Amino acid sequence: MPRWLPRAMVLALALIACFQLGSWAFHQLIGLLINILIAFFLALAIEPAVGRMAARGMRRGLATFLVVFAVLAAGAGFVVMLGSMLAGQIIDMVEDFPQYLDSVIRWINSTFNTELSRVEVQDSLLRSDWLRRYVQNSASGVLDISATVLGGLFKLLTIFLFSFYFAADGPRLRRAICSVLPPAKQAEALRAWEIAVDKTGGYLYSRGLMALISGVAHYVLLEILGVPYAPALAVWVGLVSQFIPTIGTYLAGALPMLIAFTVNPWYALWVLGFVVIYQQFENYVLQPKLTAKTVDIHPAVAFGSVVAGTALLGAVGALIAIPAVATLQAFLGAYVKRYAVTDDPRVHGHRLRDGRAVRRMRRALHKGRNGSAVDESAPDAGKGGRDSGEGGPDAGAETDDRP
Repeated sequence: MPRWLPRAMVLALALIACFQLGSWAFHQLIGLLINILIAFFLALAIEPAVGRMAARGMRRGLATFLVVFAVLAAGAGFVVMLGSMLAGQIIDMVEDFPQYLDSVIRWINSTFNTELSRVEVQDSLLRSDWLRRYVQNSASGVLDISATVLGGLFKLLTIFLFSFYFAADGPRLRRAICSVLPPAKQAEALRAWEIAVDKTGGYLYSRGLMALISGVAHYVLLEILGVPYAPALAVWVGLVSQFIPTIGTYLAGALPMLIAFTVNPWYALWVLGFVVIYQQFENYVLQPKLTAKTVDIHPAVAFGSVVAGTALLGAVGALIAIPAVATLQAFLGAYVKRYAVTDDPRVHGHRLRDGRAVRRMRRALHKGRNGSAVDESAPDAGKGGRDSGEGGPDAGAETDDRP
């Protein structure tokens, strides 16, 4: 046996063990890593506000606490308002359920010539096996629901705690990152940090402004129709439609449509039509103007980034995909070298169909190499132009009319 073989086997086994240990640790900590990623993007979003307050003489820790507290207070107020709205609406629907059931039964009897009664339908529902199983599963799932709620609160607390540390110790974190980089790379790292702050903050602030506009527009519609809980529904539509990309508007419009249907079925159609029209107005008029300087990325790139983020991290990936891609695009645009595009008709989607276009392209390339200005209106070689008597590599092509 060669002397190196035992050591190589021990080294291979050690590497396999380290890989297995690292894979196990990564899968155990994936939840924490996702929370830290969300906290980092949230810290980037509140960095401009914290920086302005710190620039006016306020301690950075206190400024971060005030900003985080304002975000938490706004989120808690929205949840409480939405919960009270849903609870009240559910109570009203339960109280009016016999009337809805009577109207449905009358319509069925008149349409299909049946003789159903509400008492028989209620007895069949109460004695059904699926209702008994549903009640049993709901009673056994109360503990699971409670554990899920507590776990969600713990994750939320973890995210805000890390966000507070990232934002309050932002300068110290930047110094720590720069301390492990050579001096030539420190300026690039700081510039990348600034780009990430600008794009993430710009994305969230532009989305917040569009959420405000959407909420006001839907509030006006719901008030005109007389739909109850119009303020809470407007807040729901504004936030969900903007912070769930691509399909958020239609998901947000489902709840107002349901509540409008309880008032008048035709009101649900009015709400649906308004949601569709407003979505087109937002996509083609409002959003391009508000996000032109913050997250100016192509709609196809935005949709693809949302799909990829959802596939990788679920709802969290869908939320942070667009600012992450916008940051990467700005970073590449700042450091990737670009060149002037040649004046070729094929760049504009036109095909070369005759020899005249070929000669014009070759003349433009030849003049571009010589450093002279490109003149697309110069006469062709066959018409006695100045270039007809020039010698050179393209002279033979001047008298050839073949494409």
